[in-house]
Amino acid sequence: MPAETRDPGAYGELSGEVRKVARVVLLDPEDRILLLHGHEPGDPADDWWFTPGGGVEGDETREQAALRELAEETGITDVELGPVLWRRMCSFPFAGRRWTQDEWYYLARTRQTATRATGLTELERRSVVGARWWTCRELTRAHETVYPTRLAGLLRRLLDEGPPARPEILDTEIV
Repeated sequence: MPAETRDPGAYGELSGEVRKVARVVLLDPEDRILLLHGHEPGDPADDWWFTPGGGVEGDETREQAALRELAEETGITDVELGPVLWRRMCSFPFAGRRWTQDEWYYLARTRQTATRATGLTELERRSVVGARWWTCRELTRAHETVYPTRLAGLLRRLLDEGPPARPEILDTEIV
């Protein structure tokens, strides 16, 4: 199956247009993961943590989208992009509309830990409020909302066992 082909049977069906998304599981030399802190525009109390990434634009590949989004959202460009770890379908309300996404999570490593979001869209400027490097232990103990919801366990398995032989299909998340 070509890398960009979606297998509807792998996820079950979700209604609406499906947005192709590339996300980055970015690890530093200490195996900390970088997460962005966001919230619903106009409601900072409705907040969560998530991996850098976003929608594929034009004819770019998901790999190109992953690297572009990472640079725009964090300023980090010195990365080694690895394999796709996980795939998931999700559907959620955000900024007054419902988003349905086919997300691919790429492993990446970097030595560059300073972040600076210089390429945010207007919507991202209203909803992304920072970034933080998390240890697996901190993530396991976190009371904050984190997406994907099982990220702490997925990260622990990645650090213990290495990347899966082929991407793991995560549970569909509908919020």
